[in-house]
Amino acid sequence: MAALANSAFPTSAPRWLRVVILGDKNLSAFYVGAAFTFAPLLIAFDPWRPLVIVAWTLIATAGLWLGILGILMAAGLALVLRAGDEMPDSYWDSVLTRPGATRGIGGAITSRDPVRRR
Repeated sequence: MAALANSAFPTSAPRWLRVVILGDKNLSAFYVGAAFTFAPLLIAFDPWRPLVIVAWTLIATAGLWLGILGILMAAGLALVLRAGDEMPDSYWDSVLTRPGATRGIGGAITSRDPVRRR
């Protein structure tokens, strides 16, 4: 898969862009999932002010890093566009889909072996 991603990667793209895109994708997924955990925790921590402050600090720090990754991703993609290149679909597929995933009916991502047979 690395050879596919490297061959489809435009030469004008910075090398750090793939890491930033993957980090942004993974942190976004974590941030949404953590919201389901932090909402009840904030209610439970309500009587203990220091724990509420720690929880909000963690939420704000993760949000700040997510924003920084978004800015870096926009800057890297702007460098590619400024050079007149474009990111091919094969590159986006290699970054955005799971390695063991395929496209199913209607373009939905499905597992290759949903029953996990061996």
